[in-house]
Amino acid sequence: MKYETRNLQELPKFRDGLSYLYLEHGRIEQQDQAVAYYSQDGVVAIPAAALGVLMLGPGTSITHAAIRQLANNGCSVFWVGEEMVRFYACGMGETRSSVNLMRQAQAWADPDRHLEVVKRLYRMRFPEGLPSDLTLEQIRGREGVRVRDTYARWSRETGVEWKGRNYNRGNWAEADPINRALSAGAACLYGLAHAAIVSAGYSPALGFIHTGKQLSFVYDVADLYKAETLIPTAFMVVAESSSGVERRVRQALRDRLREVGLLERIVSDLHKLFDAIELPDPYAKDAAAPGDLWDVEGTVPGGCRMPRKTPIDPWL
Repeated sequence: MKYETRNLQELPKFRDGLSYLYLEHGRIEQQDQAVAYYSQDGVVAIPAAALGVLMLGPGTSITHAAIRQLANNGCSVFWVGEEMVRFYACGMGETRSSVNLMRQAQAWADPDRHLEVVKRLYRMRFPEGLPSDLTLEQIRGREGVRVRDTYARWSRETGVEWKGRNYNRGNWAEADPINRALSAGAACLYGLAHAAIVSAGYSPALGFIHTGKQLSFVYDVADLYKAETLIPTAFMVVAESSSGVERRVRQALRDRLREVGLLERIVSDLHKLFDAIELPDPYAKDAAAPGDLWDVEGTVPGGCRMPRKTPIDPWL
């Protein structure tokens, strides 16, 4: 029997996934080369090899074998609260290379590069582009106008009343239907962005526009696509009916993400943010091996005795 070898440093094809799936009140077990979801309504097979993100809500349990199967297929698993209004934990991504994380950290730590990434993030939200001479304050002003106009436009087109973004995570039912739809959809979009970030080897915590939270970069990335995907979907779902908006917006947003080809774009967009920051190619023949050690003169091999550069002190 011939077995296919797999390079653990190879970046996964995140674009080939089927976005996300949210489950609650059931059990997930391994089933052949996939996993299955057992609930009071029956058994549903889940194609682990074609799923990008699996979100586990309240009342779910999952076996060790199922987690292993999902991980082997590059599917990120998140543990979340009811209707995904809280994020608890996630597994690691598929890639084992740290080169993208190092590139991100260098950009984050250098003020000039940090500012350039911030401006790139804002420019990507404007299809018509932005003048190159705008200050950061001016760019933020235009972004605020763009977001307000987007909400107002979809309110007019769908007839859904818009009073502003307002909801209380401690009292979910208190929010109006459009705010609940936006929040539930945002959780899906955040989950997808988080999975893409981790799968491509970046850190969800090292944000550029947002800062100070473990998901700061997730918010940066998800904001690139809200006006195109989340906002119109939420308004159209509420326009159809104000009941059960959370479940319906998850399903409608999955369809919308497929229409705009977001899985094909998101990892590529991530790489574009840092493409001006030069680092060694991790796949080159002379690249550092996974066990190499840092040194002031460059990386040195790990796990072997190195020749001593200075004489041994006889008193040691």
